Amino acid sequence: MRLLVVSHACSTAINQSFYADLEAETEWQVSLVIPSRWSNQYGITDTSARWRSLQGDIKRVNVFRPGNIPTHLYRSWFVSLLREQMPDAIYVHQEPYGLSTFQVCMANYLTGKRPIGFYAAQNILKAYPPPIRQMEKWVFHQSRFALPVTQSALEVLRAKGYQHTAKVLPLAIDIGMYHPSPDWRLQQRAQLGISPDRFVLGYVGRLVEEKGLDKLLLALDQLKNVPWELLLIGSGPFEAALRQKVDRMRDGKGRVHFVGYVPHDETSRWLSSLDVLVLPSETRPNWKEQFGRVLLEAMACGTPVVGSSSGEIPNVINATGGGLIFSEQDTHALAENLTLLAGSPGLRRNLIDRGQRSVAELYDQRRLVRKFASVIEDVISSRSYANAQHN
Repeated sequence: MRLLVVSHACSTAINQSFYADLEAETEWQVSLVIPSRWSNQYGITDTSARWRSLQGDIKRVNVFRPGNIPTHLYRSWFVSLLREQMPDAIYVHQEPYGLSTFQVCMANYLTGKRPIGFYAAQNILKAYPPPIRQMEKWVFHQSRFALPVTQSALEVLRAKGYQHTAKVLPLAIDIGMYHPSPDWRLQQRAQLGISPDRFVLGYVGRLVEEKGLDKLLLALDQLKNVPWELLLIGSGPFEAALRQKVDRMRDGKGRVHFVGYVPHDETSRWLSSLDVLVLPSETRPNWKEQFGRVLLEAMACGTPVVGSSSGEIPNVINATGGGLIFSEQDTHALAENLTLLAGSPGLRRNLIDRGQRSVAELYDQRRLVRKFASVIEDVISSRSYANAQHN
């Protein structure tokens, strides 16, 4: 079985681990196509890195608009590449409205119409202007399978008219990488000069307004008799405004730590150092939280979570039992949840146990790799049967 994967996300080596596990579980031959240059909010990604256990080829191709997820295009027609690779199936890890998805589907149409599928996370029904709308519909018609990450994303696909195979495939967690460590907990706190008896909350991700971090600061100012510390792990355009808000807090000085950007492979160290992870996202007219993968990463590291009611956050927390939910923008409810967890070590322990167990059962990467493979195998089998009947 030969699978060709086109993925801008795999420019970051850690994201290649899913396909390394796929190779190990199935013995498939996997080839990755990734941008030769990619940029994100933290700068230029080193796309030369390879995940340590990945065996397959990695082909790096120049792109137009590196860093623009929906509109980047590869500087390749893909026709010669597909004829050279002769894959049994193709997976484009990109939304169906993405220009690169259309690009790969067109090359596949011209070279043999192999089973091809795409990724989907969009959980708000949006109508795009021409020609994007027509291109997305054509991708729907050409694709044989889709892998939405949530039920909401699946419902959006069906509402837009996608009619072929679609299976919900949540974002996966490598529990070999994300796990608790008492040593990490002590080391990361000592690095910031935080004593072991402090109640340490944290946020991991981009510092942008829609993540609701200003409301988190307001909630912390309501806490009484809680020796809290807050770690803001990440960077982004809202950082300057947050620093100003910290200066105006009653008890913010010296208790809010701007850790900055942390590489993916070091995130588990920071998550293990927390007593609670908070994800206070706020819905916007054109956005709501699509998954909240950091919630699962925190649970796998033995950290309970508190999340807002935005998008998929409550669904993830309810499915795992690893945290508490508050109505988005309700700072009083958030403060109550934090006070409850700060004063209830037993409750935190219960949430930790449920969260770790659920992540292992529902989101473990090895399990989801097998589901990924079964979807593609079923599509190929049904196509082979249909061809045999036709002949």
